[in-house]
Amino acid sequence: MQNIKGKVAVITGASSGMGKAIAIELAKKGAKVVLGARRRELLQQLVEEIKSEGGDATFAQIDVKNKTDLVRLVNKAVEQYGKLDVIVNNAGVSQLSRIDELDVDGWEEMIDINLKGVLYGMAAAIPIFKRQKSGHIINIISTSGIKIVQLQGVYAGTKNAVRTIAEAFRQESDGTIRITGISPGFVKTDFADNIKNEEMKTAIQKGMEEIAINPTAIANAVIYAISQPKDVEIGDIVIRPSKQN
Repeated sequence: MQNIKGKVAVITGASSGMGKAIAIELAKKGAKVVLGARRRELLQQLVEEIKSEGGDATFAQIDVKNKTDLVRLVNKAVEQYGKLDVIVNNAGVSQLSRIDELDVDGWEEMIDINLKGVLYGMAAAIPIFKRQKSGHIINIISTSGIKIVQLQGVYAGTKNAVRTIAEAFRQESDGTIRITGISPGFVKTDFADNIKNEEMKTAIQKGMEEIAINPTAIANAVIYAISQPKDVEIGDIVIRPSKQN
C-alpha cells in the first residue's frame, strides 16, 4: 500500500455508508481526502473524526446532480493540496419498482445521480488528470445489472450504463488516466431507506440484516486498485457476501 500515502482523493457520497468507509480507510493509509455530499453536518463530523485520528481531510457540500458542484469539489482538492490523484464516484440512489408502475420521478432521480452524477465527476476530473498526465477514476457501481432481475430494471440500467462508459473510456485513454469499476453486492448501508416500493424495501433490508458485509470491504477494494503501480490498471472488481446468490 506504499502508493497511497500523500495521494489526494475526492469522494462523492462521502457522508455515510461506503463513501464514509472509503474516506476513513484512505485517510488511515495517509491519503488526503476531499469529501463531497449533500449533508453538511455529517461531512463536518467525518472530517473532524478523520483529523482526530491524525488524518488529513476537508469537505464541500455538493449535489452530484449539479455539474458545477463537481467542478467546485475537484478544484477545492487542487487549491488545497496542489493536485488530484483519484476521484471516487460513489454517490448513488435506488428506486426499485416494476417498470409499468411508471415511477418516472424515481427514474429521473436515478439517471441524474447514478449516471449523470458519475459523468459530471469524470468531466470535472479529466481535465486536471490530463494536465497532470496522471489520475485514477473509481466508479462505485453495483452487482445489479450483472444479473438482470425484475424491479431493478431502471436502477440496473443506470449501473450498466456506467460500466459501458467506463470501458469506452478505458479504450480511449492512453493509459495515463486509469479507470476502475467496483460492483458491491449487499453491503451494510442505508441503501434501502429511500426505496418507495415497500415489498422491495423489506426484501433488501432483510438481506442486509442476514448477509450484508461491512462497507470497509469496499474501501479495501478502492485501496487495492489505487495502490497499484502506474502501469497496472484494475478494471472491474465484484465484491459481495459469500452467501449472496
